[in-house]
Amino acid sequence: MNTETQIYICKAETLGPTAFRSTRRTYPSCVYQTMPSVCDSVIDDIEDMVSTLDPTPQERQFARRSVVPRARKRKEQTNEELLADSVIPGTQKIWMRTWGCSHNSSDGEYMAGQLAASGYKMTENPGEADLWLLNSCTVKNPAEDHFRNSIKKAQEQNKKVVLAGCVPQAQPRMEYLKGLSIIGVQQIDRVVEVVDEAVKGHSVRLLGQKKDNGKRLGGARLDLPKIRKNPLIEIISINTGCLNACTYCKTKHARGDLASYPMEELVERARQSFLEGVCEIWLTSEDTGAYGKDIGTDLPSLLWRLVEVIPEGAMLRLGMTNPPYILEHLEEMAKILSHPRVYSFLHVPVQSASDSVLMDMKREYCVADFKRVVDFLKERVPGITIATDIICGFPGETDADFQETMELVKEYRFPSLFINQFYPRPGTPAAKFEQVPAHVKKQRTKELSQLFHSYNPYDHKVGERQQVLVTEESFDTQYYVAHNKYYEQVLVPKTPEYKGKMLEVDIYEAGKHFMKGRPVDTGRTLAPYIARPLEKGEVSGLTEEFAAPRQNGMHDYRAQAPPTSLPWRLDKEALKMWSMGLVILTIIVAYAMEKLH
Repeated sequence: MNTETQIYICKAETLGPTAFRSTRRTYPSCVYQTMPSVCDSVIDDIEDMVSTLDPTPQERQFARRSVVPRARKRKEQTNEELLADSVIPGTQKIWMRTWGCSHNSSDGEYMAGQLAASGYKMTENPGEADLWLLNSCTVKNPAEDHFRNSIKKAQEQNKKVVLAGCVPQAQPRMEYLKGLSIIGVQQIDRVVEVVDEAVKGHSVRLLGQKKDNGKRLGGARLDLPKIRKNPLIEIISINTGCLNACTYCKTKHARGDLASYPMEELVERARQSFLEGVCEIWLTSEDTGAYGKDIGTDLPSLLWRLVEVIPEGAMLRLGMTNPPYILEHLEEMAKILSHPRVYSFLHVPVQSASDSVLMDMKREYCVADFKRVVDFLKERVPGITIATDIICGFPGETDADFQETMELVKEYRFPSLFINQFYPRPGTPAAKFEQVPAHVKKQRTKELSQLFHSYNPYDHKVGERQQVLVTEESFDTQYYVAHNKYYEQVLVPKTPEYKGKMLEVDIYEAGKHFMKGRPVDTGRTLAPYIARPLEKGEVSGLTEEFAAPRQNGMHDYRAQAPPTSLPWRLDKEALKMWSMGLVILTIIVAYAMEKLH
C-alpha cells in the first residue's frame, strides 16, 4: 500500500467520514505524500475499516422491509386523438365528386366500391373527409374550372387529394396538377394503391395504357366492386374510346382509340346487376354505335344478348351513338328499340346542320345522314325520343350556317336538346382555328335556347294512360321520378312502395321537361327486380374474390400491391383500444420490475 493510500485511510478513521471529505478537498495530493508519520498502523484491507456507528448486516436487512417504494408521478393521460390513422391506410374517410358523362359516373362508382371494400369509409360530407377523390371531365372549360377550384379548396383545407378522370389523363403536366396523385382512366382498378400512398403523403401517378400483345385493352374489369349512386340503376361501359378524331374533342386525348369489352363479360355484368336488385341498365361509352368493330362483332348482336337476361318490368337504355355507325344497323336497331324491355330512346348528336361546319369538325357524316337516321327510326318506332347535341359558335360558323341549325330544330322539335357554346380545348386542332367572337357565340346560344323553349313537346300527352318505371327522387325531393317507354320523365307521388316498381299512371299535367302522372288504383304494379335492391352506399359485385378479403380486413385482390402497403386494416376505434392496452401493459411491467429491485 503506498503512502498516499495509507494517509487516506488514517485520515478517514481519525477525523471521521464527514471531516475527512472536507479535509481532502483542502489538501492536495502532494501533502498526503509528505505526511507518513500521521498514521501509527497500516490497515491491510478497506473492508476492515468499520465504525461502531455503522449498521450491522441484520439491521440493514430489517430496514429493507420497512421501505415503501414511492410511485413516480406521471403526466396525466389525455384523450388526444391518435395520429396513427394518418399513416395506416384504410382508416380514413373519403369524399368523391364526379363531373361529366355517365361513363365517368360508372368509373366513379367502381372507384368508390373498391375503396369501401378495402376498408375506407365513403362520406358525402367533404368537410369530414381526410381525402378528396376528384373525378374530372375535360369536355368543356367550365367543368375543368370547377375541377381546378375544387383542388384549390382541398389544399386550403389541408385535405389529401387524388385526381381521376379525363383532365389529368389528357394533360398531366398542367401546372396546377404538379405534385398531386393521379389515377388514369384505364387504371381505376388500382385506385386503392394510389389512395394508400396519398394518405401517407406520397405522390403517385398511374397513367399507363393497358395492352395485350400490342392491342389496346378497354378500361378496368367489369366485375370489380362498385357503389351505385342509385342502387336501382346499373351503368355499364360497353367500350372505351372511339374511332373518330373530331377537331374539337379533348376526350379522345384521354380515352384514346376504340377498345370494346367482350360480349360475355357485358352480359354477365348485366345478369349480376339484376341479382342485386337493379331494375334499369344504362349502356354507355364515348360512342356505343362503334361497339365491337375492334373485336369482330357489333352493337345489335350485343343488345339481343342483353335482352335475354333482362327480367320482366326492368328496362335497358341505350347511350349516345354517332350517325355513321348507326346507319349500318338501322333495321336491327329499330327492332331492338321496339322491344318492350328497351326504352324507345336514342341519343344521336348532330352538332351542326351545316355540312361545311361538320367537315371542319371532322364528324364523318353530313346532315342528310343524320336526317336519314331520325326519319327511319321515327317511322319504324312510333313515339321514339331522339335526343341530340348542338355546338354554337364553332370556328368558321357563319350566320348562314347557324340558320341551317335553327331550321333543323324547328323541323324536328327535339324534346331533348343539349345546347353547348363552343369552348376551345387546349391541344385540339379547333383551338388553333380562327375563333368566332365571344359575343356572337353567346348570342347564337341564346337564340337557339329561346327556340327550344318556345314549344312544349308533351302537351298532347295529357290524358294518356302510361306504364312507367320509378327509379329515383326528384331534385326538389317532392316527387319520385319515373320514365315511360320513350324515356320521357314522369313525376309520380312520393310513396315509398312505388320505388323500383312499374306502375300504370294517368297523365294529368305536362311541362317543358316532364309530365305528372297519377297512379291508377286498379292498375298493375310490377316489381321487376328478382332480389332485394342494395341499400344506398352498399358495395355491389362482391364475389368470392372480394367478399373474403372484405370480411377479414385483407385487400390482397389488388394487382401489384406496393411493398410499403400494410396487409391489414384497422378502424380508428380498434387502433385506439389496442394502443391504450399496450400503454397499460407497459406500466404494469415497469411496476413489477421496480418491485423486484
